Amino acid sequence: MSLVTTVIDRGVCTITLADEARRNALSAAMLTELMDAIDVAETHPLVRVVVVTNTGRTFCAGADLSEQRDAAPGTRPPVGLVDLLQRIRRSPKPFVGRIAGHCVAGGVGLAASLDVAIAVREATFGFTEVRLGLAPAMIAVVCLPKLRRGDAQELFLRGNRFDAGEAARLGLIAHAVERDDLDATVEAVVNDLLAGEPGAIAEIKRLIEVVPTLEDDEAFAWTAELSARLFTSAPAREGMSAYLDKRPASWVRRLEAN
Repeated sequence: MSLVTTVIDRGVCTITLADEARRNALSAAMLTELMDAIDVAETHPLVRVVVVTNTGRTFCAGADLSEQRDAAPGTRPPVGLVDLLQRIRRSPKPFVGRIAGHCVAGGVGLAASLDVAIAVREATFGFTEVRLGLAPAMIAVVCLPKLRRGDAQELFLRGNRFDAGEAARLGLIAHAVERDDLDATVEAVVNDLLAGEPGAIAEIKRLIEVVPTLEDDEAFAWTAELSARLFTSAPAREGMSAYLDKRPASWVRRLEAN
């Protein structure tokens, strides 16, 4: 049975974690299937937005502890998690989280790696690694940029659970909503993304990754070059013409009820 399902509809690729028996833990098999699903989403010419969601009560419980417990001493954790987080952050396509369950340890990292994540209010989050003699090591790369240092110190060291509202306040996710509002909120975000020009979205994701790594002078030079290149591009000419003509740009799509 597949651990991940992939559905493409109206420009949206929905990737669903579907290993309820193991609370969607990031086993080697799960990581492989997730990477395969992202391959499909990135290479499909009609896919503009990727939505990541789950079945069951848990979005993702982090590493598959049974696999890790049985590994030989000194064995490194699977690099598949690093590959997954980097793949999402570096993808030219936007990833939206439809988080319909709890997020623990590596699951928090997965949620934090998504471009816009929306969780049901009753979902709980937690960096629980410390209570297993571990550290939130690899996921720190995606979580620390979203957290104040003091918040990270408390969350990583205490290993306590907190609700989705607190996760949103901390910046780990974008929104916490009532379960009845989850699909409408995700649809609103997806529609906004479908109104953006795909090339511009790809450049914005790269901008967010690159600028924090540069000194001010380098950052201004890099962004000035990017701005000049985009302003003279064919999509920008179409976008500005559409704005002045008071019409939708040619790339604009919208989810409509089936």
